[in-house]
Amino acid sequence: MSLSDNNSKDAKGGWAQKLPILAILTVAAVGAFLLRDQISFEALAENREALIGFRDANYLVAVVAFVAAYTAIVGFSLPGATVATLTGGFLFGTFPGVLFNVTGATLGAIAIFMAAKTGFGAKFSEKIEGKGGAVAKLQAGLRENEWSVLFLMRLVPAVPFFLANLIPAFVGVKLSRFAISTFLGIMPGALVFTSVGAGLGEVFARGETPDLSIIFAPHVLGPILGLAALSALPIVLKLLRKKAS
Repeated sequence: MSLSDNNSKDAKGGWAQKLPILAILTVAAVGAFLLRDQISFEALAENREALIGFRDANYLVAVVAFVAAYTAIVGFSLPGATVATLTGGFLFGTFPGVLFNVTGATLGAIAIFMAAKTGFGAKFSEKIEGKGGAVAKLQAGLRENEWSVLFLMRLVPAVPFFLANLIPAFVGVKLSRFAISTFLGIMPGALVFTSVGAGLGEVFARGETPDLSIIFAPHVLGPILGLAALSALPIVLKLLRKKAS
């Protein structure tokens, strides 16, 4: 077998590995255009009776279908994740609705993470390590404080959810750590929005829209920021130790 044949196989294998993340990006772009008005609060209000009827007649099927739909929305970065979270609360209550919401979101995040890691992440991480410099130091710092950084990205939404799925893949985070930190890290915010969804029956009756600004209320935001500070504490302690030594 010649060297050119090997290079050709490597190139084909490389493109095959990139197909999942490229498919996700393509569907995300198309979905942002076609579905921006389809998965909305108004659509939920209009179809609420049909959804409740289907849930009551086929509860387990409804759960599986909901989690699968939520996984697809997150996995393909489609518009409507917030509405999906509200729907989980509306159909299944705060509990177990929050578990269904978080499960779907985590599975979707894992899909993006694995697609990125398979297509680009591993090689990208190796290139960073090989080149050295400031970016390699940043990568090393992220790995040294992996749990803290992963939880911070989930608890403090300064980093968009989609990027929070890609960055760990590019710096070589293990799947198990990514999955655990995603599931637990998004739980506080998901719990708030799921509880809002659980009260949508009264909102629909009044002909109003849900107040999503509740996430910024002091009694809600305070505990979430407290968890974020707790996640950042190991990083702060390590920096203080380095300065002291």
